[in-house]
Amino acid sequence: MAHTYLVVGLGVSGTSVVDMLTARGEHVLTADDSKPADFTVAYINSSDFSFSSIDYVVTSPGFSPSTPFIASAHAAHVPVMSDIELAWQTHQVQTSASSQEDGQRWIGITGTNGKTTTTEMTAAIMNASHEKAVAVGNIGNPITAAVVDTGVDTMVIELSSFQLHYTDSLELDCAAITNLADDHLDWHGGFDNYAHDKAKIYRRARRVVVYNADDQCVARLAHDAQRTGEIGEQCQLVGFTLHSPSRGLIGVEDGWIINRSALSTRAEKVAQISSFVHLTEPDGTVYPHLLADALCALALALGAGVDEDVAIQALRDFAPSGHRIQTVAVLEGRHGEANIRFVDDSKATNAHAAAASLSTYPEKSVVWIAGGLAKGAHFEELVEAQAHVMKAAIIIGKDQTLMREAFSAKAPDVPLTFIDPHSVSVDLPVMKQAVEAAGQVADPGDVVLMAPACASMDQFVSYADRGDQFAKYAIEWVNTHANK
Repeated sequence: MAHTYLVVGLGVSGTSVVDMLTARGEHVLTADDSKPADFTVAYINSSDFSFSSIDYVVTSPGFSPSTPFIASAHAAHVPVMSDIELAWQTHQVQTSASSQEDGQRWIGITGTNGKTTTTEMTAAIMNASHEKAVAVGNIGNPITAAVVDTGVDTMVIELSSFQLHYTDSLELDCAAITNLADDHLDWHGGFDNYAHDKAKIYRRARRVVVYNADDQCVARLAHDAQRTGEIGEQCQLVGFTLHSPSRGLIGVEDGWIINRSALSTRAEKVAQISSFVHLTEPDGTVYPHLLADALCALALALGAGVDEDVAIQALRDFAPSGHRIQTVAVLEGRHGEANIRFVDDSKATNAHAAAASLSTYPEKSVVWIAGGLAKGAHFEELVEAQAHVMKAAIIIGKDQTLMREAFSAKAPDVPLTFIDPHSVSVDLPVMKQAVEAAGQVADPGDVVLMAPACASMDQFVSYADRGDQFAKYAIEWVNTHANK
């Protein structure tokens, strides 16, 4: 018997949900405000809309729990779910109907930062081990298309806190939280709610729970899940650390990755960090957040049964995707001078990620381009901790008050340039102005780092659009100044 689903939000994931439900014969209604649909979101938010004929709501994660249609659905006892929850329910039905005992393996990753890179790394390792693995979920590839693909062996799923909020029955084989810091607090209504939703990834995990041992909140959530019996009896707890690891952890010691976890199958020394060229600056300085992502991915892959040598070689071969610590332009120094580099880290959409990016560089060597949508966050702690690496800062975004206040309180000596949002035009776009301003203060040996600590949607289509524009104008600037 067909059920009636209301699919709210017709982006990439929502459209895929509609396609999957329609293909299996369900009755599908849709709602969106910007694309053709059966209803507008404004209408289903009104008291005129009735949920009496709706069996399930599948919502875009962009709609917060306080959205009126969410409250109305709950009042009518209509389940509200994410595309992740729908895919998992579909997977369970497929598995029960199949003669195969295992079916697809599911690996999930969440956290404030590093989710995408860790997801990509883990998928690369799984593919290197002769699995057919796909990276899906919040990374941009719809999970509902992959779950019905019989050729897929392993789903590596990036999970946002929004998706997890509307996901309740998921049982992952391997689950990880990369880190936790203030983010999306306006959506969740505070950090405790945010952390609670992130922690749902550990519930009912079956093979391995991976946690950041350097993050007290994440470590507590992992151990609480074990203590309260929320994870399977045979599930291993494996932590990762950027320090010397104690028993049960994978970490770093004297330039080596060291495995002292229960997943170790041979000598503790796994590999020299210097052999992972994509995890370091050109001078060999390690990017700590990328190394942490690699350790997390390694733990997940080992938990999934991948051979350690295969996993390490896949990490050596891995290169991060665009907009993550990516050098996009270089003004080469003349007469023995050092270069000026332009580095795109547009994926640093919160203070925690920006701090990790800034912390890689030497004293007073960074011209920092920052600003955008703050998402309820503040920047005093970031500015105070990283002011020593900043030569200057260029502030973009429509609301610059929070950045202005943070520098005034914690680093009043750092020179600031504010790009007036009212001066932006087609002929003089915001990123062109920012790059020009940064170029005026950058000297040989400096890095112009675009790690905004904010979301992008106030002035750009997406973080990718922001990064692409930065690269475009950085290249223009370098070409203009190359022969001067």
